[in-house]
Amino acid sequence: MNETLGRFEELILLALLRLGPDAYGLAVRREIEERTAREVSTGALYTALKRLEERGLVVSRMGEPTAERGGRRKKHYRLEAPGRRALRNSYLDYTKMAEGMGAKIREAVTRIDEAGGA
Repeated sequence: MNETLGRFEELILLALLRLGPDAYGLAVRREIEERTAREVSTGALYTALKRLEERGLVVSRMGEPTAERGGRRKKHYRLEAPGRRALRNSYLDYTKMAEGMGAKIREAVTRIDEAGGA
């Protein structure tokens, strides 16, 4: 099955890959925000994580209660093999499309910068 991913889903899967098997929602959100300078809505994040889990790309488990969370448990997420394949396919598609276009992409970015970010 060839899973297609939306951009936000790609960012979530990349964050999970970077953070490892004990990633939890807040850490995923922080990772995306710090690396992309993009604000992430908590609701959008958990909705996307649920959707990714339903598609079998991610699995979750409840951690142990912790004192710093007032006895509440964290929900941990792990990237599954189908999620890694979907991420790999998305990456390969992107790199194939961008191959040999470095100069054009840099030119496009320069034009945007010169126009004041428009």
